[in-house]
Amino acid sequence: MSVSPPPRSRVILLAGPSGSGKSSLSARTGLPVLALDDFYKEDGDPTLPLLPGGDAVDWDAPGSWHADAAVAAIGELCERGSADTPRYDISASAISGWSRLDLAGAPYFVAEGIFAAEIVGRCRELGLLADAICLRGSPATTAWRRFLRDLREGRKSVRFLMRRGWHLFRAERAIVGRQVGFGCTPCDQRETLSRIAAMDSARPARTTTTAPSVPS
Repeated sequence: MSVSPPPRSRVILLAGPSGSGKSSLSARTGLPVLALDDFYKEDGDPTLPLLPGGDAVDWDAPGSWHADAAVAAIGELCERGSADTPRYDISASAISGWSRLDLAGAPYFVAEGIFAAEIVGRCRELGLLADAICLRGSPATTAWRRFLRDLREGRKSVRFLMRRGWHLFRAERAIVGRQVGFGCTPCDQRETLSRIAAMDSARPARTTTTAPSVPS
């Protein structure tokens, strides 16, 4: 019976409400980052979930996201060290191109997104999971940060952003609770950075083998 070799790298899943600071914090870790929001479905996909009343797409529902494709990309990164990943234009609700993400030998990488918690169990079962964290903070701060970001990037109409923002503000504690229920540890930004830094510093140091000297 053959035994599969351990993965080259493992993933740190970083979940949290939209606007909680996942992208900026991921950049501060110094680790390679996979943006899971790039795996959104494109507008016009018949499987996209709708808001109550059926008048618009519910982009905050897990069904608006390609979970299988995200797990496949994580698996390829862990096993091979690189993968082709989509670049998603949220304002157009469409894929705008593709990029090659290379871990350059890093033992860990961060995969961040609002649906990251949805795949904690699958990554754990596949032996790919290093940690799962839910980034939490003040709902008011999260709402303000989210609105400014979405407005600056022109993600959707102002009317849509205000309606979505109010809904997410009221639902934030439930969102965090759901993600914790999937296996994420709730942490603020300082705790998250400390947790990831401790994990990286605890890994065994690489050793080099020196060839024995040969008498002349």
